[in-house]
Amino acid sequence: MRWLTGWCTGAPRPGTPVRGTNETPGTVAPIAARPLWTGPNPLWAVGDWRPEEIRLVTLRPGAPAAVSTGPTAPDPVEDTPATTRLAVLGHCGATDAELAAGLAAARGGAVRHLTAWPGSYTVVLRTGTRSTLLLTDLAGAQPVFHTPWGDGTAYATAALPLADLVGAPLDTGHLAARLACPEAPEALGTGTPYLGVQQVPPGHVLGIRGGRPYLSGYDDPAGAEQPRDEAPAVRELTRALLESVRSRVRTTAPAAEPSVRARLGVDLSYGTASATVALLAAAVPLPPVPAAAAPARSAAGARSGAVRGSWARAAAQEPAAPEQLAAVTLGETEPPATLVLAPDTPRLRHTVLDPAPATLPYAGPGADPQAGRLTDEPGPELVAAARAEARFGAGGSDHLTGYGARQVLDGHPARLADLIRAGRPRELLPPVAALAGADRAVAGVLAGALRTPLTVVRAAHRLSRVRYAEALDEAAAKLTARHVPDGGGTAGDRSAADLAWCVPGPAARWLSDEALSSVALRLRLAARRPAPEEHPGAHRARHALYRQARSFRTLVHAAEQPGQRLHAPFLDNQVVRAARLLPDDVRLQPGARHALLHAVLTGAGRTDLPPDWGRAPRPDRTAPARAGLRLAADGLAELFDAPLLAEAGLIDLPAVRAGLAHSADPATPLSPSALAGLADLVSAELWLRRIRARRHGACWTGLPHPQPPALTP
Repeated sequence: MRWLTGWCTGAPRPGTPVRGTNETPGTVAPIAARPLWTGPNPLWAVGDWRPEEIRLVTLRPGAPAAVSTGPTAPDPVEDTPATTRLAVLGHCGATDAELAAGLAAARGGAVRHLTAWPGSYTVVLRTGTRSTLLLTDLAGAQPVFHTPWGDGTAYATAALPLADLVGAPLDTGHLAARLACPEAPEALGTGTPYLGVQQVPPGHVLGIRGGRPYLSGYDDPAGAEQPRDEAPAVRELTRALLESVRSRVRTTAPAAEPSVRARLGVDLSYGTASATVALLAAAVPLPPVPAAAAPARSAAGARSGAVRGSWARAAAQEPAAPEQLAAVTLGETEPPATLVLAPDTPRLRHTVLDPAPATLPYAGPGADPQAGRLTDEPGPELVAAARAEARFGAGGSDHLTGYGARQVLDGHPARLADLIRAGRPRELLPPVAALAGADRAVAGVLAGALRTPLTVVRAAHRLSRVRYAEALDEAAAKLTARHVPDGGGTAGDRSAADLAWCVPGPAARWLSDEALSSVALRLRLAARRPAPEEHPGAHRARHALYRQARSFRTLVHAAEQPGQRLHAPFLDNQVVRAARLLPDDVRLQPGARHALLHAVLTGAGRTDLPPDWGRAPRPDRTAPARAGLRLAADGLAELFDAPLLAEAGLIDLPAVRAGLAHSADPATPLSPSALAGLADLVSAELWLRRIRARRHGACWTGLPHPQPPALTP
């Protein structure tokens, strides 16, 4: 795990002890950290950061900005109130000149431009000696956390080190909210699984002045640029995505062992998003490989007597072939859509991994619950970590993925209500007709032609008219009464259930009455606060993106190989901003994401794509989870013999055991929602066990030995 950490103290006396301990801020430091700047408000980089991922800019009065790349010794010159420092950590495509200009502009108070460069990175800005700013990204893939510490505020890009620093206990109320309503900000708030450790919302700035934290938004979604027409919006999306992919392909570090791992890798998992990233990466021209030096002449001059009057010359070297990209799929024998173009894409080297039983979901948890890595937060990615590790292990030292494309590009079902609010009800016809067609094939003509359109349109009209407070009160009442949808029914039923301000998560049906009541109380308290300025569809879509970015971050912590970097270009700020320009009616068209990605590739020069590219039937994505549940049935039963979730009063243990027993029966069908709910529960239990088993205080030196975190309801 890579993370940044530091603090900003409020007391001017550096020798003042930290409240509740005998330690001073000067004696506490993270283990195996690189100091980026020192003083009363230090900053460290912890973990396996690459040199090009650490970029520092210093601006002093009367001198040009000094830009450095890589870990350097702390500046020996003492800072003054007029000194300004900028740290950009992660993958950032800005040049040194752009970084220097960005720091100069930030001195006047503007910070939004610091988030407009290609890539995914964290920005830390320090003005003088007593003020620090940290900027999060728009999706939440690069979060920032903070907590009170001593007479100031400690911050980090991971929550677990801060919990270690202050000895924070686990917050079971937040865990209940994550399981009951994982996409509802009204239930989650800004909390974390650690009591007292807060998260900075995406698109916000954490300002620490005099040791006190202040939050402000630098990118208000409600006041963002209005959507454009389809053609200019697609052009901007093409430019942003191509620039994000190009910056990664051209700046990735050479592999430490080229014979073992390629420098670049891509995912080909039948998704058009990953295929698009693969084709864009394969089309980026790489700088030429420097030719090997010619053999030096010997002391005798290396003159050849066979060729009169000439020096012996080295043979001309063959031009190097283009570097290939490791295109990885797991257990999918049919070629993905992008490999139809293999003759025109010679740089893609397809690798099909054997779907061994050890790579199935739940294989690791069934064997040893505490054997996996400890992530910053729980997430369903923990149950499939072995499968992801196998896929990423066969990829490149820099592995590009398509994570986040669905949430960035697709039209959330709740956006149907936004169309009604905007006075465009006719634009509901194509998406509703597509839902009716899908239900007609599954549930019959009557359900598809009559019930589905009426149900969806009625739910959209209701969401467009309901007051925010009433909607939250109603959601709280349903949670208390355990009226939680099971995720079954037709596509129209699921879309209608999603047309609400707050929707329960798939694991809510297995929570205890006490846990559901505590989450319902959070919703009722949130109903008394002001309503969001944005429409319900945009609000729901934004928080679905936050949840996906949180899942990607957990996946990186759980499955990224040592020395490897996983990239998700769709979660970059500039791609998210470009996607906001797409009109809602374009997003909601049937097959909108495939059409948009087709247009992006066409705009990037791939004019040979077939018209139906990306629209082929997709395999059953839930089949590996079903098989893994059956194989790991005994291990999961043992895991929930005396679970910590039940000890904390979070789950209805008999219901969970019954759900696991049903999942092990091949004759019992499980909906995708039920599978997702079981993954949430199992991953939460795994995470709690690993938290309990770790050695607390392992992130810091100079701290007293804290007590293990309590797990009480």
